[in-house]
Amino acid sequence: MTDRIRWVGHSTVLVELDGVRLLTDPLLRERVVMLRRTEPLDVNDLGDLDAVLVSHIHYDHLDIGSLRRLDEDPKIVLPRGASPLLRRRGFDSLTELEAGEETTVGALTVRAVHAEHDSARLFGLKTNALGYVISGSKRVYFLGDTGLFPAMAEIAPGTDVALVPIWGWGPSLGEGHLDPQSAAEAARLISPTLAVPIHWGTYYPVSLRRSEREFLTAPPLEFAAATAELAPEVDVRVLPVGGSLEL
Repeated sequence: MTDRIRWVGHSTVLVELDGVRLLTDPLLRERVVMLRRTEPLDVNDLGDLDAVLVSHIHYDHLDIGSLRRLDEDPKIVLPRGASPLLRRRGFDSLTELEAGEETTVGALTVRAVHAEHDSARLFGLKTNALGYVISGSKRVYFLGDTGLFPAMAEIAPGTDVALVPIWGWGPSLGEGHLDPQSAAEAARLISPTLAVPIHWGTYYPVSLRRSEREFLTAPPLEFAAATAELAPEVDVRVLPVGGSLEL
């Protein structure tokens, strides 16, 4: 099996490494509440998964409807305290982690790491937000949703691929998110061989006119330009929604 990264869209990435297949933050529906997907999606070609990694419990990262669309019942790794959301809906293969804790998936080690982001759901449930460092023959750092914090420089030395969130699903960003400039600063701190921008260009509010949708295309260009200035040693690979990159 070829080692490969496939950006399915938003924060959903299929990581194929050392014969293991991991899917991050599945959001696999054409419409989610008031959001519409920009590109069609065929979940059937995702194939069998060994594990799903959930970074936090916001609805666009922990989506019950999307998890139900997966053919198999893979191991789901999620922040400590989040499993009741899934267990009462029939999901059983759940592993909770806190930052600094690890689990194994086949030949890979998955380590939960800090993310600077609020993680709350309606009716009061809160957990910590996480990123994940996936280590095998290569190292992949999935940042989840996060703001910039200095310790990024120490989390995953020797990172081969950083999956860096650079925007969101609307024309503006709230706190705890990276924009193209701060995402470039994150790339400088992490210093990966490759940086793949994610969390952009996939969903938009249905109420927005076409003239208001520049945020669907501009962020990766801004990120690439800012990274070239701040961290020219980092190779930025901008993928289209659904695009793949062999490692």
